[in-house]
Amino acid sequence: MRVALVNPPWDFAGSIYFGCREPHLPLELGYSRALLEAAGHEVLLLDAHLCGIANDDAAAQVASFAPAMTVVATAPTYLFWRCAQPELRVPRAFVAALGGRGGRVVAVGPHGSVTPAAALRKLGCDVVVRGECEEVVAMLAAAGDLSRVPAIAYRDGAEIRVTGAPHAGEFTKLPALRWPSEWVLRHRHHHHRFDSRPDVPGAEVEASRGCPYNCTFCAKIDFRDKYRRRDLALLIEEIDGLRAQGVGYLYFIDEIFLPQKALLEALVGRGLQFGMQTRIDLWKPEMLELLGRAGCVSIEAGVESLTVEGRAALDKNCRMTTDELAERLLHARRFVPFVQANLIEMSGDDEALVAAWRAKLQAGGVWANDPVPLYPYPSSPDYRRLWGEPDDRAWERAHAHYLAQFTGFSDIQEERPLALDALEAACAA
Repeated sequence: MRVALVNPPWDFAGSIYFGCREPHLPLELGYSRALLEAAGHEVLLLDAHLCGIANDDAAAQVASFAPAMTVVATAPTYLFWRCAQPELRVPRAFVAALGGRGGRVVAVGPHGSVTPAAALRKLGCDVVVRGECEEVVAMLAAAGDLSRVPAIAYRDGAEIRVTGAPHAGEFTKLPALRWPSEWVLRHRHHHHRFDSRPDVPGAEVEASRGCPYNCTFCAKIDFRDKYRRRDLALLIEEIDGLRAQGVGYLYFIDEIFLPQKALLEALVGRGLQFGMQTRIDLWKPEMLELLGRAGCVSIEAGVESLTVEGRAALDKNCRMTTDELAERLLHARRFVPFVQANLIEMSGDDEALVAAWRAKLQAGGVWANDPVPLYPYPSSPDYRRLWGEPDDRAWERAHAHYLAQFTGFSDIQEERPLALDALEAACAA
């Protein structure tokens, strides 16, 4: 079978989108291609965002390939499935431009994972995958009867059928990814790096998937939830391939980059620099020193609240005091050029306390952001505490709640975000 895998040309004007707006490697589509090709399928992988291709041109390239199945992502990269843009206007615009020329159209991403029927209707596609997509995409390419494929929603005449809960893949044995050299050369962005200007290509890789913690704000219930660690030999094979293509900076997209001595020791001496996100309370001082020797130049550490009560309300399960967290962050800064402490806007956190804590850290070279408001993503415990299980209007409900609660938003939002219905005005009914 011929299969087209498409990352559309993303645009976030008017969106609440919290993620980085630069192009990133579409790892979910890369894994899907590897599994499809291993099964004998012919694959076109098209990243319109990274390659600067307009929707009409991307649709024309897919139509020229004449696939029996076209897969389109509803979030720009696995890295941002947990904080995806709520609106589906960009993938919908690609589906509309394709105009039925791509065979069976399948959507993968967080939207169909949590609200499958709504995603199907808005996108006007034939199938949505629920949960981690690479293994299910391979099953779809071999399937004659959609009812036998797990973790999907599909159209059956006027009905929408859902075959089961979101899928969690094995992940550990996914093959080392290979990317076109021209893509790597285009990828000049070094995600979450602020210590120097990029002078070599960057890339994203994945050492683990999921998180063993259950913080209330984290949108991972319906995808990328269970913690799994990638086979180290496969991961190093992928990293060495990127290094041979000229990549000098890696960003680990892991939900939580846990201390892994074997991986860090394997990175020592490879001449690579990298960034990651983690919890600083999980790192002992000697492991932070090894982290620096391995090449880490950027740490994004979730602290969230500056009170024990606030962290408990977020189900952080943190055993350190606020002062101990500060000292560990300052210790990390001895070995890593950029260390950030992430803070969330909490009603119980005193503004003077926050300002003093931020000043203390910044004096020691650690950046602590101005606390940002929470968006109750439908795949987060916060959403379920407010409204119960998500229904077809879950994204609209979360979006309206967020806009009604706050007048100030994140640093990357230069103007007030639009209502979801306005953003999705061109989506199918």
